[in-house]
Amino acid sequence: MIEYFFVCPCCWQRISILIDGGLTRFQGIEDCEVCCNPIVFDIRIEEGEVAAFRAEKAQ
Repeated sequence: MIEYFFVCPCCWQRISILIDGGLTRFQGIEDCEVCCNPIVFDIRIEEGEVAAFRAEKAQ
């Protein structure tokens, strides 16, 4: 598992997400652990590391 830190696009708090390092891509929706608002993720993983990361407010 990869722990990746980022700033929540809803409340601007620094939080983290756990990503399976065996995946090549993760797309999904998770709730912020601080404000509980949904965040849409689009993450690309290469060689067990995050190569591209996008987190946006859910519409």
